Amino acid sequence: MLEKTYDAKSVEPKIAKIWEEADAFRAGAGAEEGAEPFSIVIPPPNVTGSLHMGHALNNTLQDILVRFERMRGKNVLWQPGMDHAGIATQMVVERKLMERQIHRRDLTREQFVEKVWEWKDESGGAIFNQLKRLGASADWSRERFTMDEGLSKAVLEVFVTLHKEGLIYRGKRLVNWDPQFETAISDLEVENKEADGHMWHFKYPLAGGETYTYVEKDADGNVTLKEERNYISIATTRPETMLGDGAVAVHPSDERYAPIVGKLCEIPVGPKEHRRLIPIITDEYPDPAFGSGAVKITGAHDFNDYQVARRNNIPLYRLMDTRAAMRADGEPYADYAAQALEIARTGNVPSEAEVDAINLVPDEYRGLDRYAARKLIVEAITAEGLAVTVKDAEGNDIPFVEKKKLMQPFGDRSNVVIEPMLTDQWFLDAKVLAKPALASVREGRTKFVPKNWEKTYYDWMENIEPWCISRQLWWGHQIPAWYGPDGHIFVEKTEEEALEAAIQHYLAHEGPWKAWVEEKLENFQPGEILTRDEDVLDTWFSSALWPFSTLGWPDKTPELKTYYQTDVLVTGFDIIFFWVARMMMMGLHFMDEEPFHTVYVHALVRDKNGQKMSKSKGNVIDPLELIDEYGADALRFTLAIMAAQGRDVKLDPARIAGYRNFGTKLWNATRFAEMNGVARDDSFWLHDAKLAVNRWILTELTRAAREITDAITSYRFNEAAGAAYRFVWNLFCDWYLELLKPVFMGEDEAAKAESRACVAFVLDEIYKLLHPLMPFMTEELWAETAGEGTERPSLLCHAAWPAPDFEDVESADDINWLIDLVTGIRSVRSEMNVPPSAIAPLVVIGANAVTKERLVHHEAAIKRLARVGEISHGDTAPNGSAQIVLGEATVCLPLGSLIDLAAEAARLQKELAKVTEEIARLHKKLSNEKFVANAPEEVVEVEREKLTEYNEQQAKLSAALTRVRDAG
Repeated sequence: MLEKTYDAKSVEPKIAKIWEEADAFRAGAGAEEGAEPFSIVIPPPNVTGSLHMGHALNNTLQDILVRFERMRGKNVLWQPGMDHAGIATQMVVERKLMERQIHRRDLTREQFVEKVWEWKDESGGAIFNQLKRLGASADWSRERFTMDEGLSKAVLEVFVTLHKEGLIYRGKRLVNWDPQFETAISDLEVENKEADGHMWHFKYPLAGGETYTYVEKDADGNVTLKEERNYISIATTRPETMLGDGAVAVHPSDERYAPIVGKLCEIPVGPKEHRRLIPIITDEYPDPAFGSGAVKITGAHDFNDYQVARRNNIPLYRLMDTRAAMRADGEPYADYAAQALEIARTGNVPSEAEVDAINLVPDEYRGLDRYAARKLIVEAITAEGLAVTVKDAEGNDIPFVEKKKLMQPFGDRSNVVIEPMLTDQWFLDAKVLAKPALASVREGRTKFVPKNWEKTYYDWMENIEPWCISRQLWWGHQIPAWYGPDGHIFVEKTEEEALEAAIQHYLAHEGPWKAWVEEKLENFQPGEILTRDEDVLDTWFSSALWPFSTLGWPDKTPELKTYYQTDVLVTGFDIIFFWVARMMMMGLHFMDEEPFHTVYVHALVRDKNGQKMSKSKGNVIDPLELIDEYGADALRFTLAIMAAQGRDVKLDPARIAGYRNFGTKLWNATRFAEMNGVARDDSFWLHDAKLAVNRWILTELTRAAREITDAITSYRFNEAAGAAYRFVWNLFCDWYLELLKPVFMGEDEAAKAESRACVAFVLDEIYKLLHPLMPFMTEELWAETAGEGTERPSLLCHAAWPAPDFEDVESADDINWLIDLVTGIRSVRSEMNVPPSAIAPLVVIGANAVTKERLVHHEAAIKRLARVGEISHGDTAPNGSAQIVLGEATVCLPLGSLIDLAAEAARLQKELAKVTEEIARLHKKLSNEKFVANAPEEVVEVEREKLTEYNEQQAKLSAALTRVRDAG
């Protein structure tokens, strides 16, 4: 006999141990030889990570698919693994070292990397144990790590191959630069936040004191302002970058500046005798209607400016060092200012290296932090009278400085403002690799679910930029590139191969380096000829190979042959660009086949009010705490039933408590069955059932199994969970077991035996149907109901997925009619506040022969379940009757003698008035455009949900009031 209550805290570890000891989730477990493969690769969590609600949702959905397909007899592999998470892991280890007063730079690279591996072995990967607590049924014996020897081999193969194909190259471009970690970072690692800032307006005087007529025109072309100016006005939020301006740009159609296009203007900062001049150019980028319509172009420190500078051959002057301090290197400012002035006057821009050597930071600002330099520059320009002024309330001229909310880029790990920086980096030509990846989705070989995410994929891939794949870190895959004495680059898989390539290169070319190399070779010392590139690869580079590198590529392994192409990728929308697209590109390029045929994109898990979870808001929900309180099954089921395609999950712990009750309901139903003699009967066959109630439940079981199967195969997880919930709670527990009570208490032994066998069969099928959703409890119930002294032939996770094929429409219609009748009567009693103990007669009008027969056949059940007295037929509804339409018949409940109809009508009218008032208030609020535009999105959504709830209440109250009035 089952324990009285289900204890998740004791059962879940026990079941997890059983699975582990049975090696239940190894690739192919439970499948017959030659079975169709089904494979999923886990989106590898960071080695530094811990389980959060996004992980919980993502892995629950994967596990549902994996357990489902394993039970359908497929050869399943769920490939687990972790990402080495370059910058995140390096940050963790650096902090650990700093606790002991050790800086990374105090160690050699090799020593630091050794410390990282030590940390990984001791503390990294805790998330795997947390995923096991969630019930994730991955093949843990095949765990992979992006820095493993096998995956590192794949990274080398890909990098060297792409370099030889000309798709990987080294160049100087603008990148996101993290000044704290002193490395380039990806767009994904940049978090844009709103911050308080300022917009300063400055005058850039025209060269030689030249003036022009500045004209403002209105929309009709009428002149509204006309004045002589000797400057052009610009606005900036970053005055420190003025030092690196290469031009001022205006729109070609902006007539205000037509007289001065092509002329030079002066940057109003730095020593007066060495003020730099820059050209005024035209470009489509400036917006004539925004500010003054003129923008300064600082190509080395702004992504938009970079594009303008590249289009117009404007020099890119780098102003800052790797810590975002103003450059302090090189000769005095005056020497460089002269060079820059010559470039502006002639338009002859030297090489990238020559321009990069020019330090245009005036001597007094060199070495200052960028924000300290900003303060001094603003003060200097203002003191010189070159700030644009406006009138204050007293009519005095004051500098025109606007306080503004700015979106600023922050490093998601360092939390410092990111600096666009012009640096030498390694790039991959993503545009070439994107073309076949685009075609795969357009031609339907890979599908996105929901389909609307295809547009996001197209938008990114059609406008893809070169991918910066290098990082200035020590932890990661070191780039396999070596530099010769003249800077020539050799890319090979090993240093030995690179050295051999270098020797051949230099000995084959006459010149000074040939003799130098020959001399070195006579008394060769390692490292004398070649120097290795210190950079490592972006973490996403190795992750892009995940679907095939984890299967042993570049070796031709049996796993690679069996499980590639994988089936479905389950992922969040935020990494469509950074991971999904790159896996598509790499998979097609190296495997000639898409890495997966389907990408299922799930939404965010938010708090119960629809707000995004964040530590600063204090609304983060820890899934491990929920598992401790409610059990993993309750959390999993809640996430599944709320995972509607394209809709965020609004997680309320109260919902989890509710679905824990669902598990309790099944547990209690199983105990009830045991107490009534229910036990497995392997001789029971569906078509042997004779009782209508048993034939009905078997029909509904067939329908539920089909509905759940169709929903899971279509990635409609919420519909699968909803169908399971309705069948188990509503039909099986609430109705089937209730309808069987008279059978169990009766004298018909044949009916008892059939019903016991049928209940046992249906319970087994329920455990199977629920197993992907609630694996722990169902596995426990499967084992506990095996029968006294017997064992199941297999674990539930290896049992065959239900495929019942039983359909008795007549029995199903008969019992469902009874359910509809009783439900309708119960609803009326509840709506009209009929006391539970009150017994009302039942009068049926217009019943046909089938209904009359059903009324006789089910009379005892109707009286017991609906609490009604005499059942009769009539031609008209008795006075004071509530009426229910059921098919062709009208069912009447004379309630006039049981309740005060007038008082009940008054009560309902009062409730209805309150609800109607709330609806009017919410309509007014949501019709306010200012509220909708300015209130946080989650607040507006909460108000809309309230309106929906009140509308539903209004409909129910109106229907109840109509019933009462009709009865009166």
